[in-house]
Amino acid sequence: MKLHPVAVAATMITLSACSKASSSPGVPSLPAGSGRPSTGSSANPNAVTGDGSAARRTALHNAAECIRQHGAPRYQDPVLTADGRVYTDEFAVFSSLNETQLDALETACGELIRAAEFAPGDQAPPPPKLVQAGVKSAECFRAHGLPDYKDPTVNSHFIPGKGFGLDASGIPGAGQGDAKQNPTVRDAITACRSVLDEEARLSSLGSLADA
Repeated sequence: MKLHPVAVAATMITLSACSKASSSPGVPSLPAGSGRPSTGSSANPNAVTGDGSAARRTALHNAAECIRQHGAPRYQDPVLTADGRVYTDEFAVFSSLNETQLDALETACGELIRAAEFAPGDQAPPPPKLVQAGVKSAECFRAHGLPDYKDPTVNSHFIPGKGFGLDASGIPGAGQGDAKQNPTVRDAITACRSVLDEEARLSSLGSLADA
């Protein structure tokens, strides 16, 4: 198992600067065609139901301790649901480490990660409340200058604490420069700040633990 099929978070565009004086989490932009397994895919061990035992929770903690000790000190313990699915603090790993460091982390912690049966770079499917919050964000974007913006689904990838991010396919001119320079995007983010904040809150590991 590879620790990082693609270091998506390391290439994300954080758009928190688009909201003046906002201390809320930024809105990441997830590149299309990343090669990452889709959330809920059979190739994603985090989406597999079954083992929600205390022993597995301990294994996840041990893997998290190793990850913290090998380059990602702010990495939080993964959330294990009662039915055995896993949500993980991927942003703490992939936003701060380069490919060489990720390889070293995999070498050091790969055995513990395999024992815990999870993937640090993926998520279990988003719970219904998070999908509903993402749909409200998409509706707001459509109402504020992005008419082609699509709703997220249970198969959409998200990042805990960040939400679903920006879908480039619904942004005019995406891929032709930094999305932060698109005035329509800036205005939409400002207008939709409250619903984006709620989406981010519901995507946090603390909220996912109670989902």
